[in-house]
Amino acid sequence: MAAKELYAKAHRKIKDIKGPLVFLEPIADVKFGERVVIVDSNGREKGGQVLDVGEKAIVVQVFEGSDGLDRKGTSVFFTGDIVKIGLSEDMLGRVFDGSGAPRDGLGEVYPEVERPIGGSPLNPVCRQQPKEWIETGVTSIDMLFTLIKGQKLPIWGGAGLPLNAVTMQIAKQVIRQSGEELVVIFAGMGITSREYNYFYKEFQDSGALASSVLFLNLADDATIERILTPRLALTTAEYFAYDKGRDVLVILTDMLNYANALREISSAREEIPGRRGYPGYLYTDLSTIYERAGIIKGQKGSVTQVPICTMPNDDITHPVIDLTGYITEGQILLSRSLDRAGFFPPIDVLPSLSRLMNLGIGREKTREDHRQIADQLYAFYAQGKELEKLTAIIGSEGLGNVEKKIVEFTQRFEDEFLGQGDQSRTIEESLGLSWDLVKDIPRSELRRLEDKHIEKYMPKRAGAAK
Repeated sequence: MAAKELYAKAHRKIKDIKGPLVFLEPIADVKFGERVVIVDSNGREKGGQVLDVGEKAIVVQVFEGSDGLDRKGTSVFFTGDIVKIGLSEDMLGRVFDGSGAPRDGLGEVYPEVERPIGGSPLNPVCRQQPKEWIETGVTSIDMLFTLIKGQKLPIWGGAGLPLNAVTMQIAKQVIRQSGEELVVIFAGMGITSREYNYFYKEFQDSGALASSVLFLNLADDATIERILTPRLALTTAEYFAYDKGRDVLVILTDMLNYANALREISSAREEIPGRRGYPGYLYTDLSTIYERAGIIKGQKGSVTQVPICTMPNDDITHPVIDLTGYITEGQILLSRSLDRAGFFPPIDVLPSLSRLMNLGIGREKTREDHRQIADQLYAFYAQGKELEKLTAIIGSEGLGNVEKKIVEFTQRFEDEFLGQGDQSRTIEESLGLSWDLVKDIPRSELRRLEDKHIEKYMPKRAGAAK
């Protein structure tokens, strides 16, 4: 049904068209966030949303881009409704574009409910403290930076690092480790055709697609879709979590592309730029995405987020990285030196952190010794990296026996612990490997481990004195 039949009054008082934005003269009773239908001079329809209602102009963002629109022949219809997405369990196994339309050629999804893509703010009082963990199958994450249900834990890496491969490893393995009980909502923003084919093939070949919903916005799609994509994904995640009681992992890649799209729209609106040209409200905008993770008291289900973000020039102080770090609960960094040395996944242990880790590990969760052995691994690895620098100056002959053992530990830690490849490990296997790594270090140096845990979990070693 054409827009002209649905909405009686057309508005043609267009002042200007810039990029994905249409500027109209002020109109009474128009609301912020209202859904809009735009019809060009050839009768083709495009969707849009009211971005700003001001005294001098109304700003409408066009989802499919403003190509083909002109000031004289374009009509704008205001629907009186807000932008929504139709939701159903039939979305599992499906692929959609950045505006929510099917991209896999399997036809429309018949919705069970419709929800505004902006979501509903969660009252902090209604939030439940996270207390369960998600097994990713990646040893360095499960052991040292445990992902907790309801957490938002970003992954950062410079250009050229295997962010996509690490992302797919986590996505496939969390489904496998959970027995396909966990749902993955994957949102790709501004990805290339090669990345699209890679993600789709990996999900399909591994069988993970059956427990996933994919929203993929390509680099040549309309810029404005990149603003919609994460919100469509999170609205879908909230449906599966809070309506269906499922644990949901939302992967958002690449948040740098999202922020760049926001900067482009801000520039078209001629707003005063902030740091590096990004709008001054970047922090607020990012928080409307990241803060949609969590658990609601008295309800089953959870929404966990893993935002992926490329660091331009490996700059951890970049505004998008910096503000993401303020809002989220930790970070996992990829190391260029480990990647060059052939380690995968090349997770840089020392600057990485999971602030909620302690809430989801320990007795009856992972294992009673988890925290202590994780601390001991981290301490030895930090000491070992310092000793490697010292060795480069004075040579290995200047090191004592204990220092040599720690340098050997560091090499094994990188080879066996970090360099796990694309295989999946259970938490029991990761814990066993952790204890095996420290078994050759004198017991007097195991200052972070209790004797009872050493007696219980330390592998037997020939000729080792207590």
